[in-house]
Amino acid sequence: MAASLAESIVERCLLAGFAAAGVAPAAASKWGEAMRAWLAAGSHGAMEYMSRDLEVRLDPRRVLDGTRAFLVVADLYASRAGTLASNAPESGTSARGRIARYAQGRNYHDVMKRRLHALADALRIEHPGSEFRTCVDTAPILERELAVAAGIGWQAKNTMVIHPRLGSYVLLGVVATTLPLTTPAEQWTATDHCGTCTRCIEACPTGAITPYRVEASRCVSYLTIEHRDVIPVELHGEMGDWIYGCDVCQEVCPHNSPRDDGGVPYPAYSPRAAGLELLDVLNWDRAAREQAFRTSPMKRAGLAVMKRNALIVAGNVLRDRSDAALLARVKAVAADNSESDVVRRTAREVLQQLDDRS
Repeated sequence: MAASLAESIVERCLLAGFAAAGVAPAAASKWGEAMRAWLAAGSHGAMEYMSRDLEVRLDPRRVLDGTRAFLVVADLYASRAGTLASNAPESGTSARGRIARYAQGRNYHDVMKRRLHALADALRIEHPGSEFRTCVDTAPILERELAVAAGIGWQAKNTMVIHPRLGSYVLLGVVATTLPLTTPAEQWTATDHCGTCTRCIEACPTGAITPYRVEASRCVSYLTIEHRDVIPVELHGEMGDWIYGCDVCQEVCPHNSPRDDGGVPYPAYSPRAAGLELLDVLNWDRAAREQAFRTSPMKRAGLAVMKRNALIVAGNVLRDRSDAALLARVKAVAADNSESDVVRRTAREVLQQLDDRS
């Protein structure tokens, strides 16, 4: 089938508000050996789902019988037009924890899926007999590899996909299809522009990054979202004020430095809050947490995980300044038998660290 169909579909994606789109050929992953070594080393931490369906993950054609191509899209969630050096929570007297930029707006899973489902439904009508499967973190595929193959960008030393104009503040979605799409003739070919730069490696607060590899068990994003157990005490200080996710490696990246043609974020990702008040989180019950995260991607983190994160941030705050109300709440949590074991243990570890430094 002529490349003009692929170009037409890519154009429709751009009209739907996606910042970038491209077509990747249906092929097995080139990262099989590296992926198996990463898993064998335990670098995925407690993310056991990474090792499940590994054969599918390493051959994305298996996500849909007869897959002949992948449509890959990228949503921009933060702009390069202004200064991105600071992602600090709103100023005020109360202690707050920072949220990664991608999680400050509406849930990207819902935002992207709605538009991709609409496109797939339209294409099914236009091309009877063709099949489509929409994937937004819902299938065991390596979205970043497909994004590179589709010309969205290159995979950087911090493993993020960087678009040469948009930077790395992008979210990825994929549509597997049996349509015989071919790569558009003028599709940009990804070239690694990281060069000798090592800013992301040097800035990572926990030393989780080595070139083109992340040790998940030390990554602040992993620790605050995916990890469900207690967090090693030696990593508490390095977590700073991050209560959900981390943007450090992206904030220091020169490819995210301000530029006027860096694109406009999709409106649904407009930040609602850059942070959460620690006392609020530490006082949450299950209903309050559900209400706070009702339309947010942060609903991935359960109540115990958020309270654990808030306690660690509280400990870091209390090492720098006094806050009687916050300290009293940490003590109350440590003594509250209705709290989960992870939460109580974390509160006690935080208090012990404060005692050791006094």
